[in-house]
Amino acid sequence: MNDFSKYVGLDVHKETIAVAVADANGGEVRYYGEIPNTPEEVVKFVRRLRKEGARLSFCYEAGPCGYGLHRQLKDLHQDCQVVAPSLIPKKPGDRVKTDRRDSLTLARLLRAGELTSVWVPDEAQEALRDLTRAREDMKHLQRVAKQRLLAFQLRHGKNYPGKKNWSQAHFRWLETLKFDQQVQQIVFQEYIDTVQALTKRVAIFDAQIETAGVESAFSLQIEGYMALRGIDRLTATTIVAEIGDLRRFPDAPALMKYLGVVPSEHSSGATRSRGGITKTGNGHVRRVLVEAAWTYRHPARKSPLLQRRAERTSEAVQEIAWAAQKRLCVRYRMHEGRGKKKVQACTAIARELTGFIWAIGQVLPPPAVKA
Repeated sequence: MNDFSKYVGLDVHKETIAVAVADANGGEVRYYGEIPNTPEEVVKFVRRLRKEGARLSFCYEAGPCGYGLHRQLKDLHQDCQVVAPSLIPKKPGDRVKTDRRDSLTLARLLRAGELTSVWVPDEAQEALRDLTRAREDMKHLQRVAKQRLLAFQLRHGKNYPGKKNWSQAHFRWLETLKFDQQVQQIVFQEYIDTVQALTKRVAIFDAQIETAGVESAFSLQIEGYMALRGIDRLTATTIVAEIGDLRRFPDAPALMKYLGVVPSEHSSGATRSRGGITKTGNGHVRRVLVEAAWTYRHPARKSPLLQRRAERTSEAVQEIAWAAQKRLCVRYRMHEGRGKKKVQACTAIARELTGFIWAIGQVLPPPAVKA
């Protein structure tokens, strides 16, 4: 049981915060009004509520405004939850949405204990998350630029006769192409320059991620996850940046559920119906794990690169990593033998790989706190 006397729902926007307050002893939730979304006004607002000697509990939805308000309230020694928007209970027939209603709903549900809070990273870990997500965005732009260049070539009947696009030989071939119209030649060269510029930026991000991972409090965790087949430094850094310390999950199924790799289900009475994975939770980690799962199509073996990675970890981590290989490679062939599509098999392998990642997270020491 907590001893809060007031529950405060905040509907946070760029310039304003809609506020509603619910008393712990019951009664109607009252709308407080809007305050400017500035640190100074937040301090004044908290002081006004605390004048009555109230113990306060705040909440607001996770969104584009980030965690700055959460950290400020924590610095003011206030309880604050950042709640998952997708898990807020909603009435099916309620079709009216306003800032006032949202704040009233948050305050009422916070008092009732019906809200699910999200994990809030510290500032250093949020910076690492920003870095990995920026690299992901840059990789997307690079992929789009390459597709546009290839589409331009295809429209004009200039197809590369070699085996692999974007190799050094491919770029040398691109330098030989000529177009009848001068403006087309300019367009073609701009497409090439864009691809090359974005490729350089992706490489810069890769180097920065490697440096940041070594300096991070999660450096041991990154090295530990890299002992698993299919998980390189980028994937391991993405895992720790998005999830943090895996010790906060009580078991592997809880982590699988968090990443949305468990089957959806719609059952009623004696009828059980299961569908595809839920795809809830953190999509960034889910994507890299499915990509990593593709490597388990091949037989289990300790390649020289994987062996060097494993040697930098403890024996317990190495045992888990090798057990993962032996099991998941067999499981992939089993799924294929049952007639499952390759994408379905890889999704199933990603779910089991999540369990081995959780197991490694339990044997590794807690993240070091950097001074």
